[in-house]
Amino acid sequence: MGVPHLPKEITVLRVVFVALVVFASIYAVVDCLQTDRRLVRIMPKAVWILAVLVPVVGPVFWLVAGRTDARGGPRRAPRGPGRQPPGPRGPDDDPDFLRKL
Repeated sequence: MGVPHLPKEITVLRVVFVALVVFASIYAVVDCLQTDRRLVRIMPKAVWILAVLVPVVGPVFWLVAGRTDARGGPRRAPRGPGRQPPGPRGPDDDPDFLRKL
């Protein structure tokens, strides 16, 4: 009357699923803790920290709806003509520098 053994593939899938849930939860908690409270949406940051501890649902909800970028919009790089991604620019990209030449 022993416990029936599961196929090896099912056991491996369970381990992978548990590992993904643990990784997502750790990532969401660290991301939530490091996010500036002004960038957190929907709920206060303290509530989000508790929410991301709920397995599967919490981390997914945080990653989808929990935070925004500094401008209040979605986290995307600017695209289109004339727009440059944020970051350091070289002197040949600076119009003021080019006028001084």
